[in-house]
Amino acid sequence: MLKIYNTLSRQKETFQPLHEGKVNMYVCGMTVYDYCHLGHARVLVAFDLIVNYMRSQGYDVTYVRNITDIDDKILNRAAENGEPFEKLTDRFITAMHEDEAKLGVTSPSMEPRATEHLPEIIAMVENLVENGYAYAADNGDVYFAVTKFADYGKLSKKNLDELLSGARVEVADSKKDARDFALWKAAKEGEASWDSPWGPGRPGWHIECSAMSTGCLGSTFDIHGGGPDLPFPHHENEIAQSEAATGQKYVNYWMHAGAVRVDDEKMSKSLGNFFTIREILEKYHPEVVRYFLVSSHYRSSINYSEDHLLEAKAGLERFYTALRAYGDVVPLDLQALEGSENYRRFVTVMDDDFNTREAIAVMFDLARELNTQSKVDAEAAKQLAAELKGLGALFGLLQAEPESFLQAGADDAISAEQIETLIADRTQAKKDKNYARADEIRQELLAQGVVLEDSREGTKWRRE
Repeated sequence: MLKIYNTLSRQKETFQPLHEGKVNMYVCGMTVYDYCHLGHARVLVAFDLIVNYMRSQGYDVTYVRNITDIDDKILNRAAENGEPFEKLTDRFITAMHEDEAKLGVTSPSMEPRATEHLPEIIAMVENLVENGYAYAADNGDVYFAVTKFADYGKLSKKNLDELLSGARVEVADSKKDARDFALWKAAKEGEASWDSPWGPGRPGWHIECSAMSTGCLGSTFDIHGGGPDLPFPHHENEIAQSEAATGQKYVNYWMHAGAVRVDDEKMSKSLGNFFTIREILEKYHPEVVRYFLVSSHYRSSINYSEDHLLEAKAGLERFYTALRAYGDVVPLDLQALEGSENYRRFVTVMDDDFNTREAIAVMFDLARELNTQSKVDAEAAKQLAAELKGLGALFGLLQAEPESFLQAGADDAISAEQIETLIADRTQAKKDKNYARADEIRQELLAQGVVLEDSREGTKWRRE
């Protein structure tokens, strides 16, 4: 039985979908005013893996991941650039899709944009105003009245008194209560806006997700996910406004990915330790980055550093080295995998709140078994290679041809042709019994990050 840690209850719960065999999931996506960074990659990859695994277990998953394409950051950045906000958001949506494709992230079932759902957003705000949960302020803003929703704070475990002590009244005391939050914002002069019953303006961030999620999945759905900074206030506010509007429970299971730190410090532009996905992919193979992100449990914090990326690369190299002689072996499909003891162990740990760390440990056991069998039983080894490839596919890993992965290098690295020439020179030197020259070539290649591996079949090479 699949168990999921529910942020709402702070414990693992046996997963029971609203409809047998069907899963409706919504994950908060990107606010598209800049390139996606490593924290975004963590969320993209974590929920991609979760969706892929659930589908592999027979669930019909509808996966909705929204795009926030209108908010203060977007408008400010567009103004700084002197361009229409639509041009800015389209550019960064394209960039986001490029980045996620390189990381092997599958496109969501639906990808709603806030600007395409203004009628639903406005209708939900009207509903909240009419039913006394929200009010229009004199300045044209509309606010949700936090004290009107009795269960406010149930996700973040914050109480209203704590919130009041840390709150501040905004917009010239236009709020009735400092804890109230904006559902609709009156447009400033020259700012993008849409007509509404309260005058021209645009939606607040929180109401966008409530309208898009319920519009795509219904008033109640199975899973809502997002990054580590979202339980409060974003998801707390989503619960309040959604349940106030529909009168029904909003979400059954809340899931949140862990934070990304850089060299044990919080990632931020001010600290100069802010890395975009495309910057990292210039230096590392996409599978190395994906392996780095999935090798830790999705709820745990991960620490980005050069050393940890190199550790991820080394881990993948162990798998690809084990598979090196089996590049043409076809990965086992799920039906064939189900008869494997390794697959049973894999599923057992993945059913425990998607424990990818333990699942990868199963894969390493399998790789070790493959290395042993390759020396004694060729057919058994091929079967194990097919199993390893099949399990890797569930993680979006081991998709490359082993030789090409092991020999891939940076643009400025010594070329494959140069390496092969030096290997041929070394082979000839050994035939001529010029062992000093042969050793010199080995050391020369090692200094350039190339490891030679001699066997009866000849010399193979890989990059460190």
